[in-house]
Amino acid sequence: MQADLQLPAPAIAVAGNDGYQLWFSLAQPVPVGQAWHFLSALRRRYVGDTRAHRIVMAPAEGGAQAFPRLPPRELGQDRWSAFVTADLAGLFSEETWLDLCPSPDAQAELLSRLAVIQPAQWQQALQQLGSAPAPEAAPAARQPEDSATSAARQEDPRQFLLGVMNDASVELALRIEAAKALLPYSGR
Repeated sequence: MQADLQLPAPAIAVAGNDGYQLWFSLAQPVPVGQAWHFLSALRRRYVGDTRAHRIVMAPAEGGAQAFPRLPPRELGQDRWSAFVTADLAGLFSEETWLDLCPSPDAQAELLSRLAVIQPAQWQQALQQLGSAPAPEAAPAARQPEDSATSAARQEDPRQFLLGVMNDASVELALRIEAAKALLPYSGR
């Protein structure tokens, strides 16, 4: 992602049972809808083969989801989430937590070395990802789904793509991409 999109490295956190977290730091705030489109495009491009229920994005579509608390935080006895350096992240593939409370000074020092995404880099990345909605655009508020519908969308890729294609609140370019992905299954 860094080489492909020319973006600075995100912060990496081990997050207990949830695996890893990537935290993107922006020099300026952006609309929630734009952030969601960016994260969705990253997910499709770089981890598209990972089941949707294994990936949590904040902000969520529609911006309704609360942001996760920043690491470090205690997850249980002898389990801490924490920011880690990229070269150490691989050491946590089996146990994605620290056994000890990380030093606040060490966490601050680690984060201070990271660069933020500048506005020009952000716009260029959005264009490369094909996910650049109008700056003021944000997804429309969605009606809550019952858990069965939500689970079906996550488990059945065709249903998910059909939902995206038919959802008028989704950016047209994403709806077109969903329709293209469904073409081999249209039976025509």
